[in-house]
Amino acid sequence: MGTHGWAYRRRQPEGTVLYEAVRENLATLLAEASEVGRGLPRYVERDFARYLECGVLAHGFARVRCESCKDELLVAFSCKGRGVCPSCNAKRAHVTAMHLVEQVLPHVPYRQWTLSFPHRVRWVLLKDVGLLSDVLTVFLRAVFALQRRRARRQGLRGGQAGAVSCIQFFGSCRS
Repeated sequence: MGTHGWAYRRRQPEGTVLYEAVRENLATLLAEASEVGRGLPRYVERDFARYLECGVLAHGFARVRCESCKDELLVAFSCKGRGVCPSCNAKRAHVTAMHLVEQVLPHVPYRQWTLSFPHRVRWVLLKDVGLLSDVLTVFLRAVFALQRRRARRQGLRGGQAGAVSCIQFFGSCRS
């Protein structure tokens, strides 16, 4: 399978620091969360459990065979989860970006904008989806107005602005 200048190398999540930390501490986290309150939501527990199986051959794989050279390899199943698994998150981001570029967006110049908040505000927005939507709407209106003003200064009229929003909650615990 190396004829085209590349060869498949199975990622080995079991050897990463994140995998070790989750494997060694997940039971403690779940127990402590249960003691403090109702525990973690089921989807969070499920995502952690799936992450520990993601990319590990012992939890399932597909055998892939090259028809021309008859070479075979094993490809471990992925969790396709959101939030925990860096590999699946990266894959999802890549597939989404390719779809947007190839199928949705016109071939014109683009500008990326990032809106970031202090951690305390992030937690409020995470808990109140309606507020998050309102904040995003205000932000986009401001950006679109700025783009229209810039276009008018350059003699362009009647242009349309659009947006693709990707909301992420991440960052360190420091403010």
